[in-house]
Amino acid sequence: MTRTQDGPTIPDRIVRSATVLFSGQGYYQTGTREIARLADISEVTLFRYFEHKEDIFTAALRASFDSVESRLNTFNRGIEGHTPEEVLPKIINLLVDITAFSPELLRLSGVAVLEMRGRYQDMCCHLMAPLLTAIASYLRFNIENGKLRNLNPSIVTAAMAMTIIVQPGISHFIEGCELSKLNGREALEEYSSFWLKILLPAKAELVKAPVLMADHNS
Repeated sequence: MTRTQDGPTIPDRIVRSATVLFSGQGYYQTGTREIARLADISEVTLFRYFEHKEDIFTAALRASFDSVESRLNTFNRGIEGHTPEEVLPKIINLLVDITAFSPELLRLSGVAVLEMRGRYQDMCCHLMAPLLTAIASYLRFNIENGKLRNLNPSIVTAAMAMTIIVQPGISHFIEGCELSKLNGREALEEYSSFWLKILLPAKAELVKAPVLMADHNS
């Protein structure tokens, strides 16, 4: 692969430039000439490495998931034998990291689903599935063992992900909401506290349950 001195290869430059443009302005508003210009090459050179514009988008979409894969591996190694009180903040931290450090992943996924559809939508599902399935599987295991409330793990996983992705923007429209002003660590603590309160069984409920049953039988 052609390198410029010790810099990235030309295909890497093309993919990085395409990621910036596709995630910023969508697929149909981005042209190959524009990608080539940002990569500092000619359009002729671009087509030596990628036959079609869709091939560039595919490469950009796959590359955007690389950081997720490494974070997912780290997450999977760090949850075995730990309690939900320890792991739930790790799940929140994983989702926050993806949102904060890989924003192009979410944007490209949106472009794939909303503009491209078809096989690109299927590709996003395939690439995102390991991450969300790992979270849902952990939740399901602890729900079945009585360590978390009896809730649908798939719905909880989706809700947790959407909390992290959507909440920062939505909070600006809620009068008196302070969440949008929190720094990264404060936001992580707030999200973790919120979900721990929702998911951990309440001791008071466990105590009251027999009393309610007795009243019903009487």
